[in-house]
Amino acid sequence: MAQQLAIIVLVDIGGALRDRTLDDNVYVFDNMRFQGSTGEGTGDLVTAVNGSYWSDGSQGTEQVLNWLPYALGGIPPTVPRGYAAERSRQIDQQALDDLRALADGADDEAAGGVNRIRRDIGTRVRSTRGARGLTSRKVLDVTGRPVSGADAAAAHNYATPIITDITGEAVDEKIIYPAEYGSPDMVTDGWYWSATIDTARPGTYAYTMHVQLHELVERDAGLRWEAVDLTCEARLRVVTEPKRNAFTGGGLGLLPVYPAPPAAPAAPPA
Repeated sequence: MAQQLAIIVLVDIGGALRDRTLDDNVYVFDNMRFQGSTGEGTGDLVTAVNGSYWSDGSQGTEQVLNWLPYALGGIPPTVPRGYAAERSRQIDQQALDDLRALADGADDEAAGGVNRIRRDIGTRVRSTRGARGLTSRKVLDVTGRPVSGADAAAAHNYATPIITDITGEAVDEKIIYPAEYGSPDMVTDGWYWSATIDTARPGTYAYTMHVQLHELVERDAGLRWEAVDLTCEARLRVVTEPKRNAFTGGGLGLLPVYPAPPAAPAAPPA
């Protein structure tokens, strides 16, 4: 079975949008530090890929990379992607409840004004199911509270970065075969980039991640999200060394086999 290697791409979105580059604004990690990866937590990650071979030297099994991008200081990735849409519905429902309470306790003139507002906006929260794009969401801060105007531009929760492509030397040399895959994992919204690695060709190969960020800007007297496309590089180091056991530090070998314990004596006949 192929070994799954996870690569976490953590982006300081505020810094990247300000500098218009991912240089010094991206922190990349993988789960192969014990096997020889270097540059963990920097923008210069070199992922160690240990080959797997049969006794005749042929490739035994491929390895798989999974890229998972996240926003630094954003809503935790353990929160499902549908959180923003659901939170928007909760905010709308609370506003309608407040209007109803205000109308019930106001004089006739004020109650009439509140009821006119309720007629204009409706008395039920519209479903946001199926409308999960950025434009359908309220602007929230990292605590899940709505923000607007100048506050929205200064202190809002950035949308999760999106990897749109994987290119570069490793792809051109056919060392990795990247593709976007679907998954029932709600944390990644059902989509993520993955690649199979040809471990039979040792060497160090660079690849480029194309990352799309979303910037909140004021357009036409309103706020809207606009895409900003940036790139960052990382490398793979494919070696022929066997994988090592993280507990013992030993390589692959035969498992000890012990003789079966003696059978229990049979019970005497009654």
